[in-house]
Amino acid sequence: MSTPATSNSVVQDLLTAPPVQAAFRLFESEAEKITEEQIEICAIAAPPFGEQARAEYFRRKLSECGLTQTEIDEAGNCLALYEGRHSASVLVVSAHLDTVFPAATDLTLRRNGNRLLAPGISDDGCGLTALLALARALTANKIQVDTPILFVGSVGEEGEGNLRGVRHLCNAGKWAGRIAAFVSLDGAGLEQITNGALGSRRYRVQVRGPGGHSWGDFGVANPVHGLGRAISSLAAYPAPLDPRTSFNVGRVSGGSSINAIPGEASMEVDLRSISENELVRLDAFFRRMVRAAVEQENATRRKDTPPLELSLSLIGERPSGETPANSPIVSLAQEATRALEAKPVLERASTDSNVPIALGIPAITLGAGGTSGNPHTIDEWYDPRDRHLGLKRALLVMLGLAKLLN
Repeated sequence: MSTPATSNSVVQDLLTAPPVQAAFRLFESEAEKITEEQIEICAIAAPPFGEQARAEYFRRKLSECGLTQTEIDEAGNCLALYEGRHSASVLVVSAHLDTVFPAATDLTLRRNGNRLLAPGISDDGCGLTALLALARALTANKIQVDTPILFVGSVGEEGEGNLRGVRHLCNAGKWAGRIAAFVSLDGAGLEQITNGALGSRRYRVQVRGPGGHSWGDFGVANPVHGLGRAISSLAAYPAPLDPRTSFNVGRVSGGSSINAIPGEASMEVDLRSISENELVRLDAFFRRMVRAAVEQENATRRKDTPPLELSLSLIGERPSGETPANSPIVSLAQEATRALEAKPVLERASTDSNVPIALGIPAITLGAGGTSGNPHTIDEWYDPRDRHLGLKRALLVMLGLAKLLN
């Protein structure tokens, strides 16, 4: 993949190229069709580790767009190739198949004016829909590129998926070692360019004890009390604002009755920082603090009762890193954004791009146009007005990296 002399000149040349202009017109003329595809995609449940039905649908749609080598890989990712003149490397353009919502979630679409409301309608129904529109624009206008473009619907981007789809793609799949650059389309928006990978570590903490009656067995070590001590200590941690660092106890469970000492309790905890050093420091504090909290609870128990047992499991770890702001891929995305009369904003987040960034592969994540709100809730919404601008930006970035030959 060649590096352009200047990103501005590449974008300006692309803007005047007839096949690019034709693709732009397609985004505008097929706006309603694109929205209908988004609604179809979001009606297919894709809970964590349950993305197969959506992957099969997506594979069929990419095949209908005219892409080749369509398949579902060993991890469950949907892959499809747009051929290029050379095949030594590929440009990956990706969106994630999974949502945060369990399989039983009601996915019925609602409308409120221009807004479409449904779980996952933007995250990442918007990105998946953009992939189909981009693939159709390439094939419909017979756009020729130097570097092949690998379209990917990835699994495991959300929650405990731990980026498993992109980890496989970049480290173990048949395209591993051949990825020249990586562009992820995730959610709505036109200004944001995610070039920083927000590192995180996620834990499941389980505490077990003998349990008993709240009156008759008072003095038995209580797993919930142990977790309470741990939560209190974590809440007092002096997380710095710079480098920005956060922690969250996202789920707590345990117990069966108000008058029963639980035999087991658990919590799931998310730790994040833009600094790897600060994340390591917070992680060490957290693990040390949890053990101390359980020891403190054990110290209060009656001597004739057994102690609590602690199980601390790392259930997710996302690498940090950064694609430099002055790198060709970031500069190209900035120029493409400006060309559409928007102001580029560089940001850091946790996305599929974390993995290639950590591996040294030039990678960014872009919004796919339109506007959205209430992500990760059943009231998530997406407004498709001006979606075409996001699609145009994505096409300019994609063709700038893959090198237009027409």
